[in-house]
Amino acid sequence: MKHRPGNNEQAYWLILSQDKLVKLDGQSCLTERKWSELSFISTYADEVIKVGEYRQRNCYVIDLGQEVLDQQNIELINLRAALMSEALDAFNILARAWQVALFLRTHKFCGQCGSRMEAVNWELAMHCHRCQHRCYPRISPCIIVAVRKGEQILLAQGAHHKEGMYSTLAGFVESGESLEQAVHREIMEEVGIKVKNLRYFASQPWPFPHSLMMGFLADWDSGEIQVDGKEILAAEWFDFDKLPLTPQRFSIAGQLIGATTGL
Repeated sequence: MKHRPGNNEQAYWLILSQDKLVKLDGQSCLTERKWSELSFISTYADEVIKVGEYRQRNCYVIDLGQEVLDQQNIELINLRAALMSEALDAFNILARAWQVALFLRTHKFCGQCGSRMEAVNWELAMHCHRCQHRCYPRISPCIIVAVRKGEQILLAQGAHHKEGMYSTLAGFVESGESLEQAVHREIMEEVGIKVKNLRYFASQPWPFPHSLMMGFLADWDSGEIQVDGKEILAAEWFDFDKLPLTPQRFSIAGQLIGATTGL
């Protein structure tokens, strides 16, 4: 899992500090450099982790933990801002790097016996040599669904949305539940309606903090909107040509809205 890069290897690097990504010299968070050009973090050479490839080059992540860099020309930005500012093809590698770093941060000690855990060299896992407990990165399945009624789409304002933002309905899959059952349950719980003609759309890893979003399209069947007032503060049927502020298209919510409205 860990990888000590050669000094002259040209690669893409992601550097994490606290809960932010490091942007060097006002450039991209995915900085293309040789390891020898990153001397200010040379003490972390043994902590370098390969998280995949980006634009036909290896991509590595270095997690500085809680260290605060005392370095000029450095900017710290949060993950959501980074995702919005980077190229669309960078989404998956950014999401993976963040989730890998979070996994390693939160599994330093065994959840079964409390002993210190060690990284497994040949797979992404942490292992306890005392009780043989092995952990893998957590992935939380979520459904997200765009509901259509004639030439209108159902959009809702969640409790955690920024002011004025409306999006599609979403929720976590519960134990023992199929994806389809989760869709019907979440929609009924949050807005009190029934849907039909459920069909799969696409999936997207969503690093907030470790979700896998599975998108669906559906049609309204029956019922009137009644928001739960907890998860959902407001919900309405919007004409396709009169949409409110909605998520950007890098997100699966934005893609679902686009597929439904044709916009």
